[in-house]
Amino acid sequence: MNWLVVLPALALLAPARPGIERFDAYRARLEGRGAGIVAHHASRAGEEHAVDFLSRRGTRLLRVFAPEHGFRGEAEAGEPVGDYRDARSGLPVISLYGKKKGPSAADLEGIEVMIFDVQDVGVRFYTYLSTLHHVMEACAANGVPLLVMDRPNAHAAYVDGPVSREGFRSFVGMHPVPVVYGMTIGEYARMINGEGWLPGGARCDLTVIPCENWRRGDPVPWRVAPSPNLPDPVSVMLYPSLCFFEGTVVNEGRGTLTPFQVFGHPDLAGMPYRYVPRPIAGMSRSPKCAGQTCRGMDLRDQYLPVREGKRLNLSWLLAAWRAYRGEAPFFLPFFDLLAGNDALRREIIAGKTEEEIRASWQQELADFSRVRQRYLLPEYD
Repeated sequence: MNWLVVLPALALLAPARPGIERFDAYRARLEGRGAGIVAHHASRAGEEHAVDFLSRRGTRLLRVFAPEHGFRGEAEAGEPVGDYRDARSGLPVISLYGKKKGPSAADLEGIEVMIFDVQDVGVRFYTYLSTLHHVMEACAANGVPLLVMDRPNAHAAYVDGPVSREGFRSFVGMHPVPVVYGMTIGEYARMINGEGWLPGGARCDLTVIPCENWRRGDPVPWRVAPSPNLPDPVSVMLYPSLCFFEGTVVNEGRGTLTPFQVFGHPDLAGMPYRYVPRPIAGMSRSPKCAGQTCRGMDLRDQYLPVREGKRLNLSWLLAAWRAYRGEAPFFLPFFDLLAGNDALRREIIAGKTEEEIRASWQQELADFSRVRQRYLLPEYD
């Protein structure tokens, strides 16, 4: 499916306004106060960047805090970003994806309110959630109120996948939630607070500014890609299923213009699709299997089946495991961190079917769903 054709139709169906655009709903909280903002390239208010939108309305912004990929979205996945001064706005930018994951007390000096405006995709291993956690922790420790500007989420209508367990927590999964947790980032912030997941059970002075004209399950009217390797709605929709390949020797589409839409490896037998991953500036400098002909599958036509099915697809991972003929181990240590436990890897090696594996998640998903229900915003019902 051609997403360039689909996207205009989605935008017509979901004319959503993210929280940042509802300035009158939070104006009073910013007046006369020094503010910080956690933002990235997709922090947009209409055609403007959120920083420009707020500055034009008299907000006294002191510092920008940047998550993975940086403030302008120019860093690749996993690439550390340093502090610098943004040439366009003149504001100092403090990286939260390098030497530190959260603001220090010195970083918060003079900041009387923090704004968090980051476009999420609703998947546990997308690191913006961990940045949110660390920002909430810093705000709680330093008495700084936090305004989370909510944004639509493409995976907000269902929960699915293995739940992260103790012993497998990391920056790609800090909390006991499934791969797809079915919440906007504002709702997730409410859950972090309410469940006492901050150190010592601390609570952040949190206010969520909900989206307007958006309901749970509506398509997301993408204005800007949330990260370099999720360039369009197809990548975002297939991401929960294909990101597992990042924990294997199989290439997950990095090094192509269709990341998280294709997968392959030179040693996959009987696969119908061929492609050659190559370094792409701004997307992937060192993709797996670079320069080699990969055999795999092209899944670009699976956008609607996955969206309508409201569940991630394990069949592609299982097919790759069965087709692999290489000498190197199929699974990398990173796989268990992505899965959030070692059960998924063990079940695949044991030869279990997709439905047998899915059945093993159901009790944990039911338990999580009861927790989730407490934090859902009624505006999205």
